[in-house]
Amino acid sequence: MRYLLLAISFSVLLGSCKLMKKKNETETKKQTSSMINRFKPVDWAHSTNIYEVNVRQYTPAGTLNAFAQELPRLKELGVKTLWFMPLTPIAQKNKKGSLGSYYACSDYTAMNTEFGTMEDFKNLVKQAHEMGFKVIIDWVANHTGWDHKWTTEHPDYYLKDTATKDFKIASGMDDIIELDFSNPALRKAMIDAMKFWVTECDIDGFRCDLAFWVELDFWKEARPQLDAVKPLYWLGEYDELEKPEYGEAFDASYTWSWMHRAKDFYQSQQPLDSLYQVLKKYDDLGDSTMRAWFTTNHDENSWNGTEYEKYGDMARALAVFSATWNGVPLLYSGQELGNTKRIDFFDKDTIKAGENAAAMTAFYKTLLGLKNNNPALRGGDPSVQTFRIKTTEPTKVFAYLRKKGNKEVLVVLNMSAQKDLHFDITDDKVTGTFNNVFSGAANDFTNQKSFEMQGWEYLVYEK
Repeated sequence: MRYLLLAISFSVLLGSCKLMKKKNETETKKQTSSMINRFKPVDWAHSTNIYEVNVRQYTPAGTLNAFAQELPRLKELGVKTLWFMPLTPIAQKNKKGSLGSYYACSDYTAMNTEFGTMEDFKNLVKQAHEMGFKVIIDWVANHTGWDHKWTTEHPDYYLKDTATKDFKIASGMDDIIELDFSNPALRKAMIDAMKFWVTECDIDGFRCDLAFWVELDFWKEARPQLDAVKPLYWLGEYDELEKPEYGEAFDASYTWSWMHRAKDFYQSQQPLDSLYQVLKKYDDLGDSTMRAWFTTNHDENSWNGTEYEKYGDMARALAVFSATWNGVPLLYSGQELGNTKRIDFFDKDTIKAGENAAAMTAFYKTLLGLKNNNPALRGGDPSVQTFRIKTTEPTKVFAYLRKKGNKEVLVVLNMSAQKDLHFDITDDKVTGTFNNVFSGAANDFTNQKSFEMQGWEYLVYEK
């Protein structure tokens, strides 16, 4: 949750975040995956996808009961895990806009009445489970809103500003105040609050907001206690290239470095090798945790632009990459409907389907179906191999093969605007007959290795 003040870019905010690390935090960037003593993820984590639900903006009613009507459509789409943005009540003091920020909590164990009742959510989770979904919720541990009930009941739970003698404001966001994780009582209260949602609502895990703003040892303290109640899925909002040590507590992490480099690649016409450099850094970390790949989310859409503003004609190719590279694909509400507008964050602004909604739905249904059903696309599985495939156009074409036993998926991306691009695959790793997952057409790559692609075109084949 990094919504910004008008003049603050996301990059600047991340820079300031680095300066405000808690005093007990240490940098361990050189730590390798083999050294990490980590938790074992739930098995379904390796083949899942994650769909972020913005309840407020999802339907005209903006309620949990209204969203429940969308479950059959999302099941048909191939969604596996539903991630609900924060469901807790929103603090009213210093709130933003007419409705305030999801991320300024006033009570960790209550439901925001804007969305409905706690019973509504329990029923929704039960229905989702019956339909085969997993459900995770956004957890905002680092801070609360100004009138959270703890500010009066337990003011010692908070960090204090030495200059104002008041609660400490979070960097760049004056509607939230920071908690003090050096206080054992605060830690216990936070863990108890998280347990509430597991025991009362039967959720399947957490997406932990700004996980790297909270001391790692808290997450390592919380996870075993919560996993003892029920084995859970843990997605942390941190970039593993910046904070690899957080892999000790989380199953999956964010790929901010990739996201920023991809934007620079497209807008500044950087060489394709600049993307490979980032991917190599992620790959060098190994499979100790999975990476979440995405082209947009609530922060990016509202503050930095839609995926089409950022990536233009490359957006679909990046979506293909996100669903087929090693990790877990993350979608945001409305992507599958071709949403092309920035969604207001603090006011009501219902998502609207784009003119190409049917085409985008079919596009994501194909990608998610492939991810869900082909073992070659399992994330964080050491038995799955990923190979970069050689072509005669290495500065324009990004091709790769993912393989698990006799299961193989070949992805070919024209990462340039060049039309009628002719090239050959020159790699002996690609042999046999594959089917194009979008058209169904078969291709025998033992003998047929010549391609013609249009600018930013994508091809995905299943053996």
